[in-house]
Amino acid sequence: MGSNSTSDPALDALVARIRACRVCVEAPRGAPLPHEPRPVLWVSDTAAILVASQAPGTKVHASGRPFTDASGDRLRQWMGVSDDEFYDASRIAIAPMGFCFPGQDAAGGDLPPRRECAATWHDTLFATLPAFRLILAVGRPAQAYHLARLGLRAHLKASLTQTVHHWREVRAAGMALAHPVAVYTLPHPSWRNTGWLKRNPFFEADLLPQLQADIARALGRGGGG
Repeated sequence: MGSNSTSDPALDALVARIRACRVCVEAPRGAPLPHEPRPVLWVSDTAAILVASQAPGTKVHASGRPFTDASGDRLRQWMGVSDDEFYDASRIAIAPMGFCFPGQDAAGGDLPPRRECAATWHDTLFATLPAFRLILAVGRPAQAYHLARLGLRAHLKASLTQTVHHWREVRAAGMALAHPVAVYTLPHPSWRNTGWLKRNPFFEADLLPQLQADIARALGRGGGG
């Protein structure tokens, strides 16, 4: 979507406020953000699919466009979508738990999403956005927030691996809601999780085919499963 407006003035105004946010510099919880904020948010008032991710990395911080990195390449493969489909905000929304790149730890890994984002913006954002048909909850912070938001907190297990292993139960619980939504709890598509994927072959063998079928339906492409 970039800076394009939607047909919903309230959503446009909220997105503009989020993109101008400086709370993690001016009123941080803990150490302030170590660089200038650049909130990355890709939403619309018509998207049927939500990618609820963690936080931008260095390449996304530079580009201002979500998932413009190797993780994005893998995520699009998991979803079975083209770049054009993925970046069509009228169909797919991308809203991370932390809107800004949080910085890196001493080992060069990305820090967790800043807590300020969810505390300041997320409840209002998801009350303003339309209900989704499908949610990809990528990583533990997104799973904790969105399962709680949907009244599915009981499906958050003790670890990310356990939560992902119970993906069928999570999806079924979401589809049983008053407004059915296919919820998928996913690991982060980072190269750092390549070992996890090898240790958990069910993910590519069982989960991804169902996810791709649900995405195809949500995008109006049909698909079985």
